[in-house]
Amino acid sequence: MEVFKYKKPLLLMEKSKRFGLLSVAIVILALGLIISKGFNYGIDFAGGTLIQLQYEGKAPIKKVREALELDKTYESATVTFFGGEDEVVIRTKMSSKSLGEDIADKVQILLKDTGSFDIRRVDMVGAKVGSELREQGLMAMLLAIIGILIYISFRFEWRFAISAVIALMHDVTIAMGMIVLFDVEVNLDILAALLTILGYSLNDTIIVFDRIREGVRTIKDPDLEHIIDESVTRTLSRTTLTSLTTFLVVLSLYIFGGEIIKGFSFTLLVGIVVGTYSSIFVASPILMWLGFSVSEFREKEAVKRKRDKEKEKMRSMYESGTI
Repeated sequence: MEVFKYKKPLLLMEKSKRFGLLSVAIVILALGLIISKGFNYGIDFAGGTLIQLQYEGKAPIKKVREALELDKTYESATVTFFGGEDEVVIRTKMSSKSLGEDIADKVQILLKDTGSFDIRRVDMVGAKVGSELREQGLMAMLLAIIGILIYISFRFEWRFAISAVIALMHDVTIAMGMIVLFDVEVNLDILAALLTILGYSLNDTIIVFDRIREGVRTIKDPDLEHIIDESVTRTLSRTTLTSLTTFLVVLSLYIFGGEIIKGFSFTLLVGIVVGTYSSIFVASPILMWLGFSVSEFREKEAVKRKRDKEKEKMRSMYESGTI
């Protein structure tokens, strides 16, 4: 199925400098937000306790706050609605050592005059554990990027690898900037979403690179810019369909999936859009700017084919007993 029917290649690389400047500007803004505002860490990374309550009717959030202020343990706690107006979440920096083992019982007693409610969940993470999870999450992302760099270097060559890694860092940085901008709580779900973005964007980039490499082999034009235009135009329908269907699925999760996975699905939505964009307008131009040589690649391919033919000839001679 072809979404875009074309008679001649789209001249995408002519606008590569404009898109490059746009990407640099957005990345700088994202980094500025991350440095100036910082992440809103959830209890997974910051440590603390989260208590989710569900009331029979509309949650009396003002009464809940007033009741908690009577206990010094919860005086610094924040109370917010969670999803609908019948659910609230209580967050406190205190961990299990400060709150004791019977947190649910204490909350039941403290809030007994606020109405009828059920305690849906109680999550507790120590500050030390939260710090370790942050470090391990960062290490997971770094190892993933290093692994990707090594993999693409073997599958393609170093220019392709560097282009892909820069595109991935571009995608993750913008996604993190959007997380800060919209004050999304950063927890293990968000880390999983960022790692998913790495995989999704890499898959899209590799498909584009495969088509470019195929174009270098089959298209007679020696100009890399024209080869990239032709190759990207050929894969545009596939890229659009894949990204659009994935986007719609994640959008349905964001709208109907509930508050718990809203941060995860929001991060993925940003990643799908940015990852699709970067595969075409970031990774491909960088490959060109790094000085990838069509003639050198074709010479290497010719030498490789000649070597393979010689090996095949020697094998056939050995099998026939002439050696």
